[in-house]
Amino acid sequence: MPLKFLVDTHTNLCIKCKACEAICKNYNEVPTGIYRIKVISIKEGEPGQLNIPMPCMHCTDPPCLKVCPMNAISKRADGVVLVDKDKCIGCGYCAYACPFGAPQFEGSGAFGSKGKMDKCTFCVQPYNQKDDGRLITKEPVPRCAVVCPTGTLLGGEITEINREFRKRVNSYMSKGLIESMFMV
Repeated sequence: MPLKFLVDTHTNLCIKCKACEAICKNYNEVPTGIYRIKVISIKEGEPGQLNIPMPCMHCTDPPCLKVCPMNAISKRADGVVLVDKDKCIGCGYCAYACPFGAPQFEGSGAFGSKGKMDKCTFCVQPYNQKDDGRLITKEPVPRCAVVCPTGTLLGGEITEINREFRKRVNSYMSKGLIESMFMV
């Protein structure tokens, strides 16, 4: 049961309420300055403004995993990409490799002094992943997708996400909002 996110930007559903950012910080106890999800705006304040929630997309073939020299990044069988903070040296290679800007660092120092990397965990791990030496693991339900009031952000089992994606594309096409769409 692979897990994935879908960010529907076709009809600009996101209203930039930042509920996704707030619940993520609260539920996962993420410190100030770190964003496991961040809403970005393109052409902010102009006609055609586009708001896009940007979580880690838990890539099928994660570039961050490939470049990590310490093997601190791993991918679970369900597709969730995680970082082991005990192995992370804060080199920042993952940040350079990620096309979504998912890796975040507490410090802003020079190479190697950035602090431990943190990123979206599909809500399976809080920020402080250790509790008396035991790894804390939660049910994989991304709270950001649960609270999204417009349905811009969906997260869950890939077959359900694909089903919803197809339904939306068919709806957009029937309304003449798009003529064609390439599915990857």
